[in-house]
Amino acid sequence: MADYDVDLFVIGGGSGGVRAARVAAQHGARAMLAEEYRVGGTCVIRGCVPKKLLVYASRFRGEFEDAAGYGWTLPQPAFDWPTLIANKDREIARLEAAYTATLEKAGVAVIKSRAVLEDAHTIALASGKRVRAATILISTGSAPGYGDKIAGLEYAISSNEAFQLPELPRRVVIQGGGYIAVEFAGIFAGLGSHVTLIYRGENILRGFDDDLRHHVRMEMEKHGIRVITGCKVAAIERSGPHFLAQLSGGNQVAADCVMFAVGRPANVAKLGLREAGVTIAGNGGIAVDEFSRTSVANIYAVGDVTNRVNLTPVAIREGHAFADTVFGGAPTAVDHTNVPTAVFSDPEVGAVGLTEAQARARLARTDVYKVMFKPLKATLSGRDTTVLLKLVVDGSTDRVVGCHVVGEGAAEMIQLAAVAVKMHATKADFDATVALHPTSAEELVTMRTKTASYARAAAE
Repeated sequence: MADYDVDLFVIGGGSGGVRAARVAAQHGARAMLAEEYRVGGTCVIRGCVPKKLLVYASRFRGEFEDAAGYGWTLPQPAFDWPTLIANKDREIARLEAAYTATLEKAGVAVIKSRAVLEDAHTIALASGKRVRAATILISTGSAPGYGDKIAGLEYAISSNEAFQLPELPRRVVIQGGGYIAVEFAGIFAGLGSHVTLIYRGENILRGFDDDLRHHVRMEMEKHGIRVITGCKVAAIERSGPHFLAQLSGGNQVAADCVMFAVGRPANVAKLGLREAGVTIAGNGGIAVDEFSRTSVANIYAVGDVTNRVNLTPVAIREGHAFADTVFGGAPTAVDHTNVPTAVFSDPEVGAVGLTEAQARARLARTDVYKVMFKPLKATLSGRDTTVLLKLVVDGSTDRVVGCHVVGEGAAEMIQLAAVAVKMHATKADFDATVALHPTSAEELVTMRTKTASYARAAAE
């Protein structure tokens, strides 16, 4: 490959790109990676990791309240937002340095620069330098979207800015009903803000099981979060340091901060994709095949920029599979079915597999097992909260095709339940597993009574 400067050029230093570059280099490729912001991407710098740190912070308030029921007498706790943000920033800087060091140790050349395609093999850097690459991988991820253009939209922030607010806002309005909106509603509420969540749909967390969605909303409202559905923010007015969110239904909500979390479009703009001949799919992401190859033979794309399954572990899996396919001699296609997911709301959500609605639409017969109960921890604390666990079963094969959990530790439960679902475990397999007592997770293997059973209606 004497005509090329490198074997692989990666545009974007997020989770997928970092994994791809490192593994490709370990396979012997001359790899170069360009990142215009900070190595680590959205997840590490201003996404999953810092968000989870803020989630931890927000949960201490409930722990302090619950402690009284267990005999603890505590002084009045005081929270300091600048301390949290400074400590978070310190940890993120450490992680960024670790990611960069790992790449360099593997032999990857890291360039802090924007990179744009000039053609199928040429990349132009911000410095004016050009690099010729045999293979190019695009892993530029996604960015916060703001939806419709409305008056006063410039006053709204996204999740990016939420991580760097100078102080904790006393009143927060959040528009959106997905992962980010629901998680930040819990974060702000847990830290002491008055939160109003606005969502245009009929209920939050679209795409999740309907019982789970209803349960999460109910629990959020118990925690003092005001949830308004069926409308959206129509305009934002500023009054000194404060704001007034005008809603499409005619109401208005006063706030010190208005945050929009209405989706994350793929980062495909101004990358030179058209010049290189790369096709954009109908979903707004880069069109790829099962091996992450684009419409151009030597150009690939992984992660959120393809808008397939937009989760960090999926991007990592896709990046690794790409490197094995192109440079490791082991063609590997990523299976995007039965990917577990979690929402770090309060309470936490974990899910894998089919929802009840999806199962009823696809299967000849669907059996549902569901239980709700007050967790043991809440019996002494007196907290008004309920856990939900639900299994969706193929009534014809007895295979467990979906598992849905709302409650403390839901994400941890789902990670292990996902192994069983991925292995096509049956309800009999779950039943044959001895329970671990006393836990909430034991209910997954002790549910014996069907709460519902449905036969799919015959097609007309």
